[in-house]
Amino acid sequence: MNDKYFLDTNIFVYAFDSANPRKQKKANELIKTALKDNTGCISYQVIQEFINVATRKFTAPLSTPDCEKYLRSILSPLCEVFVSIELYSRSLEVMERWQFSFYDSIIVAAALQADCSILYSEDLQHEQRIENLTVHNPFHTR
Repeated sequence: MNDKYFLDTNIFVYAFDSANPRKQKKANELIKTALKDNTGCISYQVIQEFINVATRKFTAPLSTPDCEKYLRSILSPLCEVFVSIELYSRSLEVMERWQFSFYDSIIVAAALQADCSILYSEDLQHEQRIENLTVHNPFHTR
């Protein structure tokens, strides 16, 4: 393991959330650092979930050309984990062991497959350890 981190879908959604400037700023910092330092990554699932939310659920949905531009410039360079039977199998193991939903389990399994030490997400318990992976909610305030 190293200091490599995995970004969950909500990080990308908050990057567009001007109604929540604190979360928007933190999300954009994480994404920028991931791209600049090659320290962060995502999976195919993050791309699918983000495009669905961005084109259907944003207050001002992204246009197809804008979504394509974001896909090519931000999401694609970060994508390291793609669908495979091995990923699904690992997801089932995670689901069984930690009692997560299947979709959360795929995110965790992808982070483990990418050899990340940190999973940035607000969907799982802050500071939870899953094997050599630690969940961090970047928006958590003490």
